[in-house]
Amino acid sequence: MGGRTTRQHRAVMRALADCRDFTSAQELYALLLAGDHAIGLTTVYRALRELEADGGVDVVREGTGGRLYRLRLADGHRHYLMCRDCGRSRPVDSEAVEEWASRIAADTGFTAVEHTVELTGVCTDCLRCADACRPSSGDEGDERPCHWDRAPDPRDRARSCAS
Repeated sequence: MGGRTTRQHRAVMRALADCRDFTSAQELYALLLAGDHAIGLTTVYRALRELEADGGVDVVREGTGGRLYRLRLADGHRHYLMCRDCGRSRPVDSEAVEEWASRIAADTGFTAVEHTVELTGVCTDCLRCADACRPSSGDEGDERPCHWDRAPDPRDRARSCAS
């Protein structure tokens, strides 16, 4: 990371590697503090910025505009489809996007072209949950409990690394 890999930066990388899905800087910070790491939130942000600049993380934006991070796999840059309800992500085949970006660069004469593609939807688990939580016909007040624990505020999605 920019020649500045400190013990704290390595701790951020390890915490990020332990997350199965995208996570925010604040969630990483909470995980590090829970793991008895003496680290500041500013250091977490700095490490994530350096990882992003070096191509070490994939970054997506959540619905509120915040940035979420995931350690980049060894095979390079990927695009993801993210569930708007629970935050689960899945890598998607994005060869067409990469070819399109390369063609645009060639056609316009631009170099070092970067792109951002955000794909969101509702995963099958959340869809099943929504179906299970709907009142059955005629029983408007008799809502069945949902098996999927959602955060009270949709901006506070459950993340696999924070559990």
